[in-house]
Parts: sequence; C-alpha cells; structure tokens
Amino acid sequence: MSLQAPEFFTELCLPFHEHAVVGNTYYAAPVPGTPLRLRIDFTRTIHADTYGGLRVAVVHPERGEIDAVALSFVDHGTFHRRDEATNTPPNTKQYGTFGTYHRPGRPPWDGAVTTGLRDAIEQYTAVWFPGAWAASAPKRAASPTSRSTPAPPTVPAGARTR
Repeated sequence: MSLQAPEFFTELCLPFHEHAVVGNTYYAAPVPGTPLRLRIDFTRTIHADTYGGLRVAVVHPERGEIDAVALSFVDHGTFHRRDEATNTPPNTKQYGTFGTYHRPGRPPWDGAVTTGLRDAIEQYTAVWFPGAWAASAPKRAASPTSRSTPAPPTVPAGARTR
C-alpha cells in the first residue's frame, strides 16, 4: 500500500521551491545553483511495513551522501496525541510509528503532528544551507494554541512590593 508520501511532505510545509517527491522520497535544492541537495526518506523499524521517523540527508551529485540524521517520530512528538488518545502503550509496535495498513480514506500517518519534525528539519538545513529556509519560507501562522504572555502589572514608581 502507498505511504501517500507527497501528501505527508506537503503537510510538513517545507519551503523549498525546487523540490520533487519520487516514490516515498523527498528531494530538494534548497539553494539553487549549488550542487548540494536535500533528501528525506521514511525510516523503517524492525517490523515489516512500519515506519518510525525520517532520515534527512545532504547529498552531493558526485561525492554521494555527505551527512545524514535520523529524526524519530517519538523524539519529535509526531504521534504523541494519537497514541495518548488511543492509549497505545510505549514499547509496542504501534507507538510513535505508522504502517502501510490504515483505515480506508485516511492516510497511513493519520493523526501526525509534524511541527516538531519541521522544526528539526529547519535546524538541520540551517547548518548545510544557511539562509535557504528564510529565503524561501513563507511566514508560518501562529499556532492556534499559542498564548500571549500577560504584561506585568504596573506599579507606581517608588512603591514597594513584597
């Protein structure tokens, strides 16, 4: 069954204009005109057809892979809400993962919150592609759960507080 990778990478909202999804892999040229490319794959677990994160790599066309990092779904809270809502215990096959088997009409990664992964990818690409994220990224809208910090109460000058 399909992982619906193009939809997953669309949900990540990566800002790179020059990109393509081939099969289950995302490829991008974060800085046009340079040879370095970004490749993002799903990482497999020890269980068949089950995925536990993303592998982000910097690739040079002649030298091959230069560097890579694994970003687990558990470490980035991708399925925390889903697992908490379904009472999925840690250290089980389903915890913090998704598989190719899923409910009809829903993506296999249904319930994913990709903010943590996106932030990690942003930090990683800032090292290899400085300025690329800011140059191509549209501004993100504030999270619906963001809260403004209340202003401290004003105290008349010379007044003492305990």
